[in-house]
Amino acid sequence: MDAERAHHLGFSGIKASKHSGASRAIRAIARPDRSLETVAMGLRFPSPFGLAAGFDKGATGVVALTDLGFGHVEVGTVTGRAQPGNPAPRLFRLVEDRAVVNRMGFNNDGAAAVGPRLAAAHADYDEQYGDAGTRPIVGVNIGKTKAVPLEDAVEDYLESTRTLAPQADYLVVNVSSPNTPGLRTLQARESLAPLLEAVRREADRVTDRHVPLLVKIAPDLTDGQLTEIAELAVELGLDGIIATNTTIERESLGLVSDPSAVYACGEGGLSGEPLAPRSLEVLRRLREIVGPDLTLISVGGVTTAEDVHERLRSGATLVQGYTAFLYEGPFWAARINRGLKKLLAG
Repeated sequence: MDAERAHHLGFSGIKASKHSGASRAIRAIARPDRSLETVAMGLRFPSPFGLAAGFDKGATGVVALTDLGFGHVEVGTVTGRAQPGNPAPRLFRLVEDRAVVNRMGFNNDGAAAVGPRLAAAHADYDEQYGDAGTRPIVGVNIGKTKAVPLEDAVEDYLESTRTLAPQADYLVVNVSSPNTPGLRTLQARESLAPLLEAVRREADRVTDRHVPLLVKIAPDLTDGQLTEIAELAVELGLDGIIATNTTIERESLGLVSDPSAVYACGEGGLSGEPLAPRSLEVLRRLREIVGPDLTLISVGGVTTAEDVHERLRSGATLVQGYTAFLYEGPFWAARINRGLKKLLAG
């Protein structure tokens, strides 16, 4: 089956659990043990392991996903305007590598549509969790609308910020997807600093609380670029960095899939297990630069509880996964949490 169609069918099944009444039973089984609670950015996460942006682009299944055991769900990427994304087919599996190539292009319903869904998810949380335990955290990942010129990117991000910051537990500025032309150029200091400062001011203006602000970066940055962004994050007082997004690299990843199959996937960002070494390398480098206090969320090639444990020992505050979810099935997060509990206790 086409990979994108399979994703939609699988996600529909997850969302159906909430409407069928099965979600309460699933939540009871999959809820992370209290020993996994993690405090970061002033927020209490039920588990350090969460679902990365890209799975639930439109905030249509937040509660159903957290019922599966994710300590947080990052919604998005959401853009200021609704957009269809790139032409299909645009999602491809490399099964032998347990990897995925995507060139989705930020397909989403736009900030105006996503905002009310997030508000409804929070209301659902209040009803379901109450004082029964730490509720999962909902992050919101925002990006640039493709039709908006780069010179107008700041205002486009601010449009999303105005609508979504009041509904976000934390906010992520995504400047690292390879599937929106020119987006990665915003990682340069001269572009990134004014963008982050503007989003910070707008988030403060439209909310009555501090909404943690993070930036998501690419794995393909040079050591010099990594250092520059890390130092900028400290200088601006950002709450954290998410490392890393998908990679445009192919040759250095040691892929075992037939080269013709890799070539057939075409352009786009590769995620999954082949990204793990570089993601871990970037994490360790960032921690050396930013010191012990800045929140680092590590993502890229995470499959097992051992992977999550290694990221935490290597400097991550929180860890995210996505691609392995497609291969491991709906109870993946619950298995991660059970394994992580044993590893941390041992």
